[in-house]
Amino acid sequence: MNKDADRNPPHATSDLGRRVAARRAQLGLSCEDVAERAGSTPGYVAYVEEQVPTPSIEFLVRLANALETTVQDLTGYRADLAPGGVHAGHRARMEEVGEAECWELLDGHGVGRVAVEGRDGLAVFPVNYQVVEREIVFTTAADSILARASASGAEVAFEEDRLDEAFSQGWSVLLVGSVRTVSDETAVRRIMDAGRPEPWAGEGRDTLVTLSPRRVTGRRIRVPGAPGTPSGSVAQGPSRA
Repeated sequence: MNKDADRNPPHATSDLGRRVAARRAQLGLSCEDVAERAGSTPGYVAYVEEQVPTPSIEFLVRLANALETTVQDLTGYRADLAPGGVHAGHRARMEEVGEAECWELLDGHGVGRVAVEGRDGLAVFPVNYQVVEREIVFTTAADSILARASASGAEVAFEEDRLDEAFSQGWSVLLVGSVRTVSDETAVRRIMDAGRPEPWAGEGRDTLVTLSPRRVTGRRIRVPGAPGTPSGSVAQGPSRA
């Protein structure tokens, strides 16, 4: 099976299949990779993605672990719920995340939030973004608050986070810096070649904006014994707020 083609699966016919395919593509895994992790077969993983399956809860748990996510996220159980409603993890601790790892966590693209000062005070907007050469790139409407801010080179804050509700842990990355509108043809072409971010909000958002951060910081909440936590990890004293 062609591994590159396998990373771009056909349109799934169930919500579970779409979430499995999207998460697998995000991790850069083939069906063979996922099958090996989940103790299954590549054919059944493909079936889950492309058909309308009814897998057992046991398999869903193995599949979620293979995809480094949770059953709730794969099944969309929390799709319409605000995150962070579960109790804090036992002996949880907060750690600072270095700049290099912050960029790795941003993963090149996704959905983040931009905080900007407008005429009516501070406002926060979700944006589909792309990382291009250590800059955050997104598009907005020509008459938006974000477009006006970028025209004047205003300073904004950009934040993205990821939560694992099942284990009450997660991370957050914060970037602070100035935004500018990109109009130079060479710069526009460079960004387009790297992959222009497509806004979920639809058409009419053609103003290309870049955020050049002067400060990149991150924090992570770890819970001993949870996936991704180093073995033997123990809670330490309280972190600075």
